[in-house]
Amino acid sequence: MTTRTEQWLQVRAHLVAHRHALAARAAAEYPEITKVASTPLLANPGWLPPEPVPLADIGLGWHPDRVFGGVDGTVGPVLPPGAPTYSAAMAAHASPSVFTNRSTYRLLAADLAEPRLDFGTGRYFDGVDVGEASAHEYAARDLGLADALPLRASVGDPCDPARRPVNVAISTLTLRLDRSTGAATFFLHWRDPAKVGHAGGLYQVLPVGVFQAAGDEPWNTGNDFSLWRCVVREFAEELLGESEDHGADRAPVDYAAWPFAARMTAALGTGVRVSYLGMGVDPLTFATDMLTVAVFDAPLFDELFSGLVEDNDEGRVLEGLAFTAANVHRFVHDEPTQAAGAALLALAWEHRWSLLARGQACIRRKHRRVRCIHASLHR
Repeated sequence: MTTRTEQWLQVRAHLVAHRHALAARAAAEYPEITKVASTPLLANPGWLPPEPVPLADIGLGWHPDRVFGGVDGTVGPVLPPGAPTYSAAMAAHASPSVFTNRSTYRLLAADLAEPRLDFGTGRYFDGVDVGEASAHEYAARDLGLADALPLRASVGDPCDPARRPVNVAISTLTLRLDRSTGAATFFLHWRDPAKVGHAGGLYQVLPVGVFQAAGDEPWNTGNDFSLWRCVVREFAEELLGESEDHGADRAPVDYAAWPFAARMTAALGTGVRVSYLGMGVDPLTFATDMLTVAVFDAPLFDELFSGLVEDNDEGRVLEGLAFTAANVHRFVHDEPTQAAGAALLALAWEHRWSLLARGQACIRRKHRRVRCIHASLHR
């Protein structure tokens, strides 16, 4: 093993072991950029609506011919011999169990005043070669093995999709609401560093999935260009342990014929409500997450997820936790929670009145926030 490889592995191990602390420190590199809900997550102010937005209200634009001209990761940390990119180094020396260069929908622009998101074509490794490489570079400096951060400097504002390839993950906080008592529970995921290439060793909401088609075959691109369909697939995979193989290599996924997807879609807006709360960028890895909340009425949740798993292909599922101020504070401030998950929990607590209000005895204040008469929401 060469010295370059040994040093790369040393830095990689430091990055994996100290992601949470490194991310908190990396946020200080961007004093002029908005921090979401006092967490390290970075955001363009225009990405954060004043109130939750129904996911179905967000329009999508598709621009497959848009050419990317930003930073591609060629200026970055020292790599092991024979590895031209950071993703190649990971594949050769530190590959997680799931690590493939799938096609993605790459974010081009976001206008949440409209609201609208525009996308072009991308690849999963595009984000690794810039974002994870920037994190490695930062970890090397933290160890005293590098003096400068040339890749991070070349990116500049990480919230500008023109500066770097932006693959967006849809991060969903799942809430089970018992309307008879007003009590809600939430679910978290501990991401196993042996199984995932990003954010291993951290807590995160679930489900979370990169916005991409179910397969790389051309018939999937248009069929799966839907935030909702991506969320449905991730619910099936992360909460029920279902395979990612939906036959997309042979034909477009028939969501109407898939019982789980059909039941979820039929209940959308009644038994389950999904809202967009914002979008943000991890200051260490530049991972970009759309922050959404899915509120399930308890009977529907129990019907859909009677087979809730304890472990899945990416880590361990934490059993339902009471959605209280104490538990939210714990995972926002005291536990090693991924920046996007911490920000989403904080935003969901801030907007809890409107997120959990439907069907309860409520008083609408003049400032339009909904306060519900349920003491459990105050704890």
